[in-house]
Amino acid sequence: MLLDYLPILIVMGFALIFTIINVFLSSAVGPRNPNPQKLSTYESGMEPIGTAHNRFSVKYYMAAMLFIVFDIEIVFMYPWAVIFKSFDGGMMTYVVIEMIAFILILIIGYLYMLRKGAIHWNVLTEK
Repeated sequence: MLLDYLPILIVMGFALIFTIINVFLSSAVGPRNPNPQKLSTYESGMEPIGTAHNRFSVKYYMAAMLFIVFDIEIVFMYPWAVIFKSFDGGMMTYVVIEMIAFILILIIGYLYMLRKGAIHWNVLTEK
């Protein structure tokens, strides 16, 4: 049984050796010409304004959570919908009840986000 995993271990070993060799070769052979222009912070061609320690609004994270809720919903509902007709009569009611419970949990998360105001962006009024 453990012999079945031998090809995977061999590929992982080759990948590890290849990675180590490339890291050491790039540090040994690669050019080193640091200057102030190369060491400066670059993002979208704009000079940075302020420090990198600015805080993000909580609404940013709430919108990210809202995206994850809908993303997970679709990831789990699509395969369920594809194989839905393959279930027999007794199993079909169980599967439908489980999907309804899953959707209800997601709706609770969505309503929580609505109540907290994750969708309402007051960009013009906030400073």
